[in-house]
Amino acid sequence: MQFTYRNLRVVILVSIGVAIITILTAISPTIANPPATGEFAGPDSVRAIFEHACYDCHSNKTKQEWYAKVAPLSWKVYADVQEARRHLNFSHWDSLSSGDQLTKLWYIVNMVEQGKMPRRDYTLAHPDAIPTEKEVNILKNYVLSLTNHQPPVQVQTRRVSQGPVVSGEIKRSPNGIEYSSDYRHWKVITTTNRFDNGTMRIIYGNDIAVNAIEQHTIRPWPDGAVIVKVVWNKGEEDADGNIYPGNFSNVQFMIRDSRKFGKTEGWGFARFSTPQLIPYGATVNFDVACIDCHRLASANGFVFDVPSHKTEE
Repeated sequence: MQFTYRNLRVVILVSIGVAIITILTAISPTIANPPATGEFAGPDSVRAIFEHACYDCHSNKTKQEWYAKVAPLSWKVYADVQEARRHLNFSHWDSLSSGDQLTKLWYIVNMVEQGKMPRRDYTLAHPDAIPTEKEVNILKNYVLSLTNHQPPVQVQTRRVSQGPVVSGEIKRSPNGIEYSSDYRHWKVITTTNRFDNGTMRIIYGNDIAVNAIEQHTIRPWPDGAVIVKVVWNKGEEDADGNIYPGNFSNVQFMIRDSRKFGKTEGWGFARFSTPQLIPYGATVNFDVACIDCHRLASANGFVFDVPSHKTEE
């Protein structure tokens, strides 16, 4: 067979490609697995599900197959694992408060039920990581058992319990969003109950948000829209079957600014907890976890609990 110039060019290009892949593989970042500070300590049946479905990305026990160590895939795997650990790391489960642990567990159940986790690009290579229907039910029953055994809410003697304590100090979220009580003069968009964590919510919107709902212009929402959710723990049921708000839990802000908050789908998030309005989030990147949850409501412009139609007055 005659060796032509075209053959030579192919050999050179292949050699260059192999050399590039070899170099990129050699300098690929290494996924470290530092010691755990406090792992998830739930039932063995639940832990086993997390280990085969979640731990490769969401813990310090990542196992890389040989092909995941070859560039350029090695770079993508590294980035995916780092991002996953930032959102949730079972190896540092003890760093979360009991309330945040329960919230994470419900988030996991919702994502698994909707087939969003484990991610499809992972399950293509690891089909055994997909939880079975039986395993999903095990997770749900476990989280429900935690919800049903939460400490009872301390009920105030009056029907409306103490709300936020507003002092002269400015309360500011790590991303710069400041607490404001202006929402008290806004329209109520809707009210909701969370049976999974025993809370009652009133959701307010400023004029821009309310007009967007009425005009059906929420995909996307206009800049300047602000939505505020005030959360109360449920009080005990009275003799007539009525349930009134118990203790104030938190107030949550969503502020629409497509340029400033571009990395979180144009929404800025903030949460201020307890009557002392303690800002949530250790770093400015806390809102990445917020938008990950709100992506479940992408059909409503990433906002939960939007009324389906305008209420006639």
